[in-house]
Amino acid sequence: MHITTAPTERHTLAVVVDNEPGILARIAGLFTARGYNIESLTVSEITADKSVSRITIVTSASAATMEQILAQLDRLIPVHSVTDLTALGPHVERELALVKVRGTGDHRIEALRLADVYRARVVDATTSSFVFEVTGGREKIDTFVTLMAEVGLIEVARTGIVAIARGKDAA
Repeated sequence: MHITTAPTERHTLAVVVDNEPGILARIAGLFTARGYNIESLTVSEITADKSVSRITIVTSASAATMEQILAQLDRLIPVHSVTDLTALGPHVERELALVKVRGTGDHRIEALRLADVYRARVVDATTSSFVFEVTGGREKIDTFVTLMAEVGLIEVARTGIVAIARGKDAA
C-alpha cells in the first residue's frame, strides 16, 4: 500500500499573549502533544507595562495541519491573536547569532575578512579568538557559520527568528 503525505510548508506565526507564568509551556505542549515540530521559538514582552508578550514560532506543516495549529492556538485563553505571517504575505524575518571563532595568523585575517563581507560585528576579541555578532535571514547566518567552520569555528548561539508583517497594518 502506498501512503501519500500532504506537502509541508514552512510557516512563521506571530502569537500575542498575556505575559503570565506557564503560557509558553502551554503553547509548546500544544505542539508536542500533537507531534508538531517547532523549528524556531522566540518570545519577548511588547508592552511598556510588560503585561503582553509576542511569541514568534516557525514550524513546517501541511495546509490542513496548519489550520489545526492556528485554531488550537487561538482557543488558548491568554492568547490575544494568532497570525500566520507566511499566509498573510510579505514579511520581514531576522535572526541574531553570536559566533565564536579561533583566530591566529592567516585564519585571523580570513575570519575578519569574511566577517566584513557578512557585516558581522566583532563584539569580543582576544589574541586567539573573536566573537562575531551577525544578523540577517536564516540563510545568511547558516552560510556565515559554514564559512567560519573552515577557519576555526568554536561555538554558535542563535536567537531564533523574529518576524513582522510588511506594510502599514499590524499583524
